[in-house]
Amino acid sequence: MSHHSLYGEVTARIIAELEDGRLPWVKPWDPSRCPCMMPRNAASGRYYSGINVLILWAAGAGNGFSSQRWLTYRQAEAAGGNVRRGEKGTTVCYADRFVPRDEAARAQSEGAQAKTIAFLKRFVVFNLDQCEGLCDDLTAPVELVVCEKR
Repeated sequence: MSHHSLYGEVTARIIAELEDGRLPWVKPWDPSRCPCMMPRNAASGRYYSGINVLILWAAGAGNGFSSQRWLTYRQAEAAGGNVRRGEKGTTVCYADRFVPRDEAARAQSEGAQAKTIAFLKRFVVFNLDQCEGLCDDLTAPVELVVCEKR
């Protein structure tokens, strides 16, 4: 699938939220159902960034998930569990740049700067609430850190 369709899909999600009267960047969650947390990958511990934060907040709030921890299908399997049958995942995207081997060799032989190529990749992730049988390390409650005003 082309990167244009992924851009269109993300844009359509934001427009749908706006048309429903919600501003996806302004506290879209019910704090009694889902604590205010940055979405993160439950296996790697890495926090999601950019548009993925808005996508996952909206998915978490819209589905009433109790956490903001997410896994790919393969990560759930590697953790000894699985995604429940019939669950629908949430698409997130990863953007980066790389230098192809041929370009790196050309640039080195010419003493020039290598040109990078941008890429956009999509992943489907599932909230921990959509999974079962996961190891205790992944399902243990996350301790919320409360910052006091000075």
